[in-house]
Amino acid sequence: MREEVQDYYGKQLTGSDDLQTNACCDQAPPEHLKPLLARLHDEVVTRYYGCGLVAPAALEGMRILDLGCGSGRDVYVLSALVGDSGEVVGVDMTDEQLAVATRHQEYHRREFGHARSNVRFLKGYIEELDQLDLQDGYFDIVVSNCVINLSTDKAKVIGDVKRLLKPGGEFYFSDVYADRRVPAALTADPVLYGECLSGALYWNDFLNLAKGCGFGDPRLVESRRLTIENPAIEAKLGNIRFYSATYRLFNIDALEPACEDYGQAVIYKGTVDHHPHSFVLDDHHVIETGKVFPVCGNTWLMLAESRFADHFEFIGNFDSHFGIFEGCGLNVPFEDGSSDAAVGSSCC
Repeated sequence: MREEVQDYYGKQLTGSDDLQTNACCDQAPPEHLKPLLARLHDEVVTRYYGCGLVAPAALEGMRILDLGCGSGRDVYVLSALVGDSGEVVGVDMTDEQLAVATRHQEYHRREFGHARSNVRFLKGYIEELDQLDLQDGYFDIVVSNCVINLSTDKAKVIGDVKRLLKPGGEFYFSDVYADRRVPAALTADPVLYGECLSGALYWNDFLNLAKGCGFGDPRLVESRRLTIENPAIEAKLGNIRFYSATYRLFNIDALEPACEDYGQAVIYKGTVDHHPHSFVLDDHHVIETGKVFPVCGNTWLMLAESRFADHFEFIGNFDSHFGIFEGCGLNVPFEDGSSDAAVGSSCC
């Protein structure tokens, strides 16, 4: 299927208008990113395919790896956000896409006022990151945008991401998920696969895979139902529901399988750029500035041992355990997933 995906994105698609469904269509960006997007080269934007947003907060000076970078749209937006002291590396397997990305490298260096280009592009497969010039424990953040579903070895990708991240770093990525396991007959359909549908993981298989690769307590940031809007493809898919979802996985070995209560809390200082009033960790942690916010041990660690530590005051420790937070469930985590959907992959 790898060759079919290369052909689909390298030769069959000439722009986002050629897609047959809305699975790889982007969402509206936050206001502070719109001026950066407006400064990107038109060809880079036209050849972009993605299903979400992969620009988390607090990126100044960060080293970022973008898996399946395509035409480089996200790479160049992130390059503006990390600044001259940061670095963004894009990996893609498609010659045609990489040609677009590299062709406009100098254009974006000038556009964003960098003394030197802070991006580089590597050709390779995201299942073979160990064969590329990438140093273990080097990156603060790894991102990908609607690409993991296209991988033929998702466990290898996620395991390599864990290896490449610094302690306290995070894998922040958008992808497509299904509400059940996709039948094998559909995974062999090159159009369904190329449209980011039949390669999608069942959401609970993804959570277990991420945990098995060492990412404890995956956190859902946002999600939306995909409507497909192609009658012929909808007929093939039957009752399977698909979702675009953004997760963040922290490289913190001490994270526990569930939300445990140690009587801890945090206070957000309001100091993250573009987030003066509140900080959103995930879909059920919106932490208002200046307010004492009770958290589980995992959330405490995600904030204390990551790049966000300086933006919070931390209350408590791990000396006393009070059991699990009430409501820490395992229902379908996505918006509109079911009538009794829970709040997320973990709950405080």
